[in-house]
Amino acid sequence: MSEPAPMMPPMPKPESEATPCHSAELLLHLARLVHGGSADCSLTAVQWTALRYFASANRFSRTPSAFSEFNATTRGTASQTVKSLIGLGLLEKRAHESDGRSFLIELTDAGRSKLEHDPLADLIACIRELPPARRAAFRDTLGELAEQLSRKRAAPVFGKCGDCGHCDTSKPDSTFCRCTQLMLSGQDMSTLCIDFAPGANKR
Repeated sequence: MSEPAPMMPPMPKPESEATPCHSAELLLHLARLVHGGSADCSLTAVQWTALRYFASANRFSRTPSAFSEFNATTRGTASQTVKSLIGLGLLEKRAHESDGRSFLIELTDAGRSKLEHDPLADLIACIRELPPARRAAFRDTLGELAEQLSRKRAAPVFGKCGDCGHCDTSKPDSTFCRCTQLMLSGQDMSTLCIDFAPGANKR
C-alpha cells in the first residue's frame, strides 16, 4: 500500500492580498503610537479626539451629537466625554446664535492651551517631513478611504467646507452653503462639517 502524499505547506498570500491587511494594521498601529508614548497622559484618547474636534468643527457641527457621529460612538458616550471636558474647564457650553433652545460646545482658553501639547503633534511633524507630492497623495488616499468606509458603514463623511459639494463659490466675493442656505465666512472654509458632501457637485 502506497504511503499518502506529504502535506504541502500553505502557499503564502500574494502581495496584492497581504498588503491591504498590513496597511490597515499599520494605520491602527500609528493610532496607538500617538497616545501610547505621549508625554501628556492627563486625557484619554477619546478626550483628545473631542478637544481636537471642537477646535476644528464649524458652527453647524459643534454639538455633542455631531461629535458622536464623527467619533463613531453613541450619543450617550459622546455626551459623557463632553461633560468630562467641561468639568475639566477645557470646553464650555454657549447658547446657539440662531436657536435659543440649543447650545454649541466651544473651547475655553484652557482648552486651546491644552492643545498646544497635543500628542498628535509628533505624527503631524512626521507627515510634514514627507515630500510635497507624497504628502498630497497620502492625504487624498486617506480621504478616499474614509469616504468609502463611511459609505459601507452608512456613516456621515466629514470634511472641510472648502472641499464640499454644497459649497457654491460661483458668485464673486461670496461663498454660499446650499445645504444650510447660509453664507460662509473665510473661517468656515477650513473647518469640519457634519453636512459635508464630496465635491463632485461643487460650483
